[in-house]
Amino acid sequence: MDSINYCNELMARMEELFFHELSDCAGWKTEFIGVDFIQSKNIKGKNRDELITNCIKAITAAGLAKEGAFAIAGKDVLLRLKITGCVHMGKEIQLKQRGIKIYNCIIANMINDQLIEKLGYETTYVASIDANETTGVCELLIAIYENKGKIGCVSNWKEECQRIDANNEWHTIKA
Repeated sequence: MDSINYCNELMARMEELFFHELSDCAGWKTEFIGVDFIQSKNIKGKNRDELITNCIKAITAAGLAKEGAFAIAGKDVLLRLKITGCVHMGKEIQLKQRGIKIYNCIIANMINDQLIEKLGYETTYVASIDANETTGVCELLIAIYENKGKIGCVSNWKEECQRIDANNEWHTIKA
């Protein structure tokens, strides 16, 4: 028996039932799933980029993903995260096949937790998750608010992502 596949099937079913119970509120209730793992790694970082890089290194070293990359834009409140070869991809695919919008990323939960716990960020949330079964890549847009003054900061994220992809203007770090 493939234990990773079995666990992904269980998580997909649980997330499906939870989504039917709470709809779009389900994501707010699952943001702490996975944080115990990253908290046990005693991640260090003097700033946002160093902390995120060290989180990705711990995640890939543990075999939870093969590679991670990130970039920051949108007035420093948009964290764009690309995770390749995540062990949870099976869960995401099953949810998509069942018609459930993917709302919980365990890897993002870990990084968000560390931004809040280690750097004192005011709040974070996952705005969108795009899991591509063909490429094995999940692309996430995450709002990260360093302080109260950043909350309400508005930019056109769709435009930001297109501009950055076309001109390679973001500094992307691969762990």
